Amino acid sequence: MLQQLKRLGTETAIYGISTILGRFLNFLLVPFYTNVLQPGEYGIVTYVYSLIAFANVLYSYGMETAYFKYSSTLEIGTRGQNFSTPFLSLVWTSILFSLFIALITSPIAEVIDIPFQHGSIILYVAGILAFDTIAIIPFAVLRMEHKAKLFAMIKVFNILINVVLNIWLLVFLKTGIEGIFISGLTASAVTLMTLFPVIIRRFTSSLDFRLLKALLKFGLPYIPAGLATMAVQVIDRPILRALTDDATVGIYQANYRLGIFMMLIVSMYDYAWKPFYFSIAKEPNAKEIFARVLTYLLFFMSAIFLVLTFFIEDIVKISFFGRHLIHPSYWDGLSIVPIVLLGYLFLGISTNLSAGIYLEKKTYYTPPISFLGALVNVAANYLLIPSMGMFGAAWATLLAYVVMAVALYVVVQKVYPVKYEFGRFFKIASAVSVVMVVYYYVPFGDLGVSDILIVGWKLALLALFLLLMYLMKFFEGRELSTFKRLFQARKTDEIPVLKRDEMLDERSV
Repeated sequence: MLQQLKRLGTETAIYGISTILGRFLNFLLVPFYTNVLQPGEYGIVTYVYSLIAFANVLYSYGMETAYFKYSSTLEIGTRGQNFSTPFLSLVWTSILFSLFIALITSPIAEVIDIPFQHGSIILYVAGILAFDTIAIIPFAVLRMEHKAKLFAMIKVFNILINVVLNIWLLVFLKTGIEGIFISGLTASAVTLMTLFPVIIRRFTSSLDFRLLKALLKFGLPYIPAGLATMAVQVIDRPILRALTDDATVGIYQANYRLGIFMMLIVSMYDYAWKPFYFSIAKEPNAKEIFARVLTYLLFFMSAIFLVLTFFIEDIVKISFFGRHLIHPSYWDGLSIVPIVLLGYLFLGISTNLSAGIYLEKKTYYTPPISFLGALVNVAANYLLIPSMGMFGAAWATLLAYVVMAVALYVVVQKVYPVKYEFGRFFKIASAVSVVMVVYYYVPFGDLGVSDILIVGWKLALLALFLLLMYLMKFFEGRELSTFKRLFQARKTDEIPVLKRDEMLDERSV
């Protein structure tokens, strides 16, 4: 078990470092946009990208997950056919879809209510969708073959191009929001070109239509589920725009993006998790590994939640050469950040739970669960936004994630039962709840004390969280022993050789 967990941890770290770097570079665009664009302009960009999220699901129609399933087992066709068949399928369909969009640009712009002067955005979007879709299978190959470093380098390169072009086009060429989409199109095209060696080495003209049929049968159920998932993630933007205005959407998006750090954890975990659970599914202790992984993930995400909740406002308001991380005109939405963080936390839980559905080929359960989350999100948005504005949108999304996690657990326990460590989950939730109650109901910051003392108070609360976890005996004896040896090794600059049973007690996993 230790070896598998070590591999998952290593690949997660690689994906994580690259994702953190890439997302950080991308996140730099948020303060950039808030300082060069009005909230209304940023709202239009946010709205269009929320629509792109839905279009991506239709363009990919579940082929990535289907590729992982059949390339890992080679049930049908050769290894070359398992690459070329899904790859060419996406090439053909993405080109057809984008050509269709290009032919009816004006009607589309009118239907989705894009101002006439920004109608060219639709053409750029069509190109972005095509290039990104064609790159899906080559990227999946790198993940399946555990080439995390190459995957990471290409992803970061893509984002770096995008960031540099955004700055050049918006600041120096004054292209306005069109420059944002031109940057995205260029970055997507260049990224696809960097994947040509991956494509050429694995491409074969011998296709297997029996494999294509199997891929479609496995992947197509992902379309309604994927659309519903996107509805959970981004439907709040179009609804918020319909019930308020572009400026509110811009403020909401800028602050929603401050949840990036929790999103990073979920993203880098998902990148490594999917190929990992497929690769160890046949091992006798696979379920025990899945349960322990979720415990560690939940503990880590809870700690990140507390850190960001306590310090995000301080970070945002730091002044750099007279400018802030987020322009003051966007600060009205800072209070949604803890709600956003909790939403991502429950998304991380669902990511872990979903393994059972894919391993047992029960993907037909995914659409009902996703639709339930989407229905809850849409209904809650329409109920809460009129009275709570952007805060209603944030609460609606959190509620949807919670409902989906609960529903997913109920279903998975029927098809792939796993004994999760609920006792330890309860200890994490209890410690977080106590610390949050103290933070919100002990108005230490209102006593007129210095900023240094306020920071010290917040650090003390984080220490309280760890103390409560220790007092409730969350950490098992062998884990404490491992942590102690790792700490001693840091002091002596030595790396200890840990025995298998020092990391995990097989009887208590």
